[in-house]
This record gives sequence, C-alpha cells and structure tokens, in this order.
Amino acid sequence: MSTGDQNTRNYRTAAERRRAAARAERLRRRRRQILIMRIAIGALAVVIIVLSAILAKSMLSSGRRGKGTAQQLDGGVEAQQDPSAVEVSGEGEAGAQDGAAAELSDGSGGEPDAAADNADASSSGEAPDVTADAAGSADILKEAELLAAGYDYDGAMDLIRSQPSWESDPAYSAAVTDYQSKKDACVPVDVNTVPHIFYHSLVNEPSIAFNAEVLGQSAADGMNAWMTTVDEFDKITQQLYDNGYVYVRLRDLVVETVGEDGSVHFEPNNNLLLPEGKKAIVLSVDDLSYYHSYESSSFPDHLVLDDNGLVKCHYVHPDGTEEVGDFDVVPRLNTFLREHPDGSYKGARGLIALTGYNGVFGYRTDIDYEVREHLVADQAEWLEKHPDFSRDREIEQATVIANAIKEEGWEFASHTWGHLSVTQVSAEGLATDNEKWVNNVQNIVGPVDTIIFAHGNDIGDWTDYSPDNDKYAYFKNAGYNFYCNVDGSVPYWVQIRSDYVRQGRIDLDGYMLYNASTGGT
Repeated sequence: MSTGDQNTRNYRTAAERRRAAARAERLRRRRRQILIMRIAIGALAVVIIVLSAILAKSMLSSGRRGKGTAQQLDGGVEAQQDPSAVEVSGEGEAGAQDGAAAELSDGSGGEPDAAADNADASSSGEAPDVTADAAGSADILKEAELLAAGYDYDGAMDLIRSQPSWESDPAYSAAVTDYQSKKDACVPVDVNTVPHIFYHSLVNEPSIAFNAEVLGQSAADGMNAWMTTVDEFDKITQQLYDNGYVYVRLRDLVVETVGEDGSVHFEPNNNLLLPEGKKAIVLSVDDLSYYHSYESSSFPDHLVLDDNGLVKCHYVHPDGTEEVGDFDVVPRLNTFLREHPDGSYKGARGLIALTGYNGVFGYRTDIDYEVREHLVADQAEWLEKHPDFSRDREIEQATVIANAIKEEGWEFASHTWGHLSVTQVSAEGLATDNEKWVNNVQNIVGPVDTIIFAHGNDIGDWTDYSPDNDKYAYFKNAGYNFYCNVDGSVPYWVQIRSDYVRQGRIDLDGYMLYNASTGGT
C-alpha cells in the first residue's frame, strides 16, 4: 500500500482516481466542443445575414423582382434569418448531436479539430446543439447517482459541485440535498466486528470435480471439502445481499498514519459510514492461479478480457467446446455488483491471494518454466505441449489481466510463493520464499502490503504479535501491514493494533457448508 505524503487519510483506490480524472477530461472535451460549435454557428449566422443582404440589394437594383420571385426570395431570406429555422434543422442537428455523443463516449482522449469542425458546420448547415447542456447534466446526474449507490455520497456531491451551474440548476441542487441527507442518516460501522469470508476457485461441474472415478478418491474428497460450486456461490452472494451485507476493503476498517520517520500506524476507522441496517463484510479469494492440478476438475484454465475489456474466464466444457464467461468468483461477483452497486462500498470487491509456483491467472509466469529447473511432472508435461512458450509473453498477458482486475476494484495479497505453511518454515525460509514471490508475482500485480497465510495458519497465536516474533519482524520489515489467517469458529475476529491489522477469515467451502447444514456451526 502506498503510504503517500499526507499523514492521515481514508484510502481510495487507484481505479477511483483514474475514473475521476477520466470524468474531468470528458467534461473538458465536451466544453471545448460546445464552444467550437457555438463559434461555428455564430459565424454561419453572420455569413447568412451578410449574403442575404447582398442578394436582396442586388435583386432590388436589377429591377427583376417579380411578385412570385419576390415572395420566393423573401421566404428564403426569412427562413435563413429566422433563428428558429436554424435551431430546428432536423436531421442535420440530430447528426451533430450523435457525433458529439460519440466523441464524448469513445474515451479516445483526442482533441477536437476546431478548423475541421468550423468547416463541417459551414458546409453542412449544422445547427447549435441545444440539448448538449441538458444531456451533459443528465450524464453528470447519472454518474453521481452511481457513486451515491455505492455510499460515496461525498464523491457524488463533489462531482455535481464541480459543475459551474450547479447552484442554479434545480436538478443539481436537489441531488446534492438528497445525498447530504442520505449521508447524514448513515451510521458508523463497528470495524472490530466485521467478518471476512473467502473462497477458492469455483467448481463448474460437480459431477466431475467430486467424482472419485475421474480424479481418484483423495482428490475428489479434497475438492468436495475445500471448494464451492458456482450454484452455491450464487446463492450465498444473493443471500448476503438480501441480508444487507456490503463488501468493504480490509483497509477500509482502519485509518493509516505515517510518522515523520516513515513508520506506519493504524487506528480504527470510525468514519466508515453505511445506512442503518447495512453490514460490512470483507471478501478474499485464494489461489487464483489455475494450477495444473486443476486441469481435469472443471475449472477455467485462465483469465482473459472480453470485447468490452472486462475480466472473464476462458473455460473448456467437458465436451471440448470453449467459452468465455463468468466461470469463477472474480467475473461472477463483478457482474453481480454491476447490477447491484449498493452491494459494494465505494466500488470495493475483495483481496486476491496469489501463490507463484504455477504462475498467476493461468499464465505460466514463474522463472522455473523458463530456466527448466525445479520442475515437477505436470509443469514439464505442460511445457512439452507448449513448445512456443515465452515467459515474457506470459508475463505481459498476465500484467494486462492484473491491471484490469485492479481497475474493477480488486486488490492483491501474497499467499506465499510456494503455498507454505508458515508454522512449519523458519523465518529464513519465509524470507527466501518471499523473494521468489516478489520476483515472480509482485512484478505482475504491483506492490502489496497484505499477506494471507496459506493452509489457514498464522505466525502467532491469538495474542498480539510481538517484535520478538522473528517471523513477524521479517514480514513487517518487508512491508506487510495486514495479516489474515482462517478462523471459522466465530463470526468475526479482528485485531487493529498500532503497527499492524489482523483478521480471521471464514471458509465458505464444502466443509463449512456441511457443518452448517448439520448444525455443527
């Protein structure tokens, strides 16, 4: 996590800053276009008036103004000089508006060509875009409403107040009043009672993943115990939403303070506000690497971007047909929250905990694939099937996916490079593993300050971490401030301390669902 220059702040994601910058840039382009169009129309009006006067004078002096001709000419001049005729020029105006809409929505960032616009307006007789301001106002209100739906009332009000005419516009003023009222009605979340749930990748075909005849008894039992099906995930997601749960970031629970010496400290965030009846929840996803061991178990094989630039899964059905769609947690939750923006606090999604030994997102990005060292059987077999393998290309593709995932509101965490049990490895061993993670995963997803321990373990017991704990001392020195274990014995478990934040996670998998269905928890 970037510590920044300011001492105390509530964090907003890089995606939010990019969206704000994009909004500002769209507004600047729109204002420039409107100004250019008005100049062009003004110039056209002056030319028409001058030409009409010259033509009228010429006709009068020639003595050829027969009654019918005079009526035709007077009608033509009147039509040209009548402002209403210019304003309601039919298809020409509609075309101008459509072109303006395309310019504003394509996100190309190109600047309007003033000379070309003036030439086009003069030659085509385009009329002023009298609906531009109204359309722009509607767009701003729609964007503000989306921010407010995600409980970012301040962001919604700031967007409206950035418009020059907001105080005199009844719709703008009413929206600001409404958002302020909704914010005032919110209540602070007790951040010490926020639960944290997590999933592994989702099972798409239980008849395969849980079938001992296909995978072997041990593998099938493991899939049944530790995985969740697509159907189960959808039902849980809907029930959480129906019961008022709102996804927040782990870092939303705290306020970070950076001392003059650069040391980082935390305190509970007493300004995490949600409407009465809403409840905060943190989400994480483990092992989003699509391991070779998953290949026969009905999981997707890698993440891709669809034609709209959205993160999706590439999935090969049991019959061999290929499809791109929502076959795992990330795209599935993204789709749900686009339809239910009030299920997420300021665009939050969850933490993605990554190992590195098989690469990330289904891309084989680890150095061992390139140097052909320390390979196990399934890695060697994969390389034989992919003789055109290029680690640089895999890293490039995975980086594109990582950036798109972050853009959609997700964050990343270490899960250790080798999926290690931290209770069984020395501090020196953890340091060696973390160096591999930095060189093979962080180079793709960017710096992280969160570690989610594999196997549900921890580097300490339920008491506070101590500086005398050599494993904690190493991870803290390496830049980790947020730590997560697994504890499904209680509804929530949170430690917010000056030097670190720790949270227990609840596994929403086959084992937990079975225990819940039989009254075990």
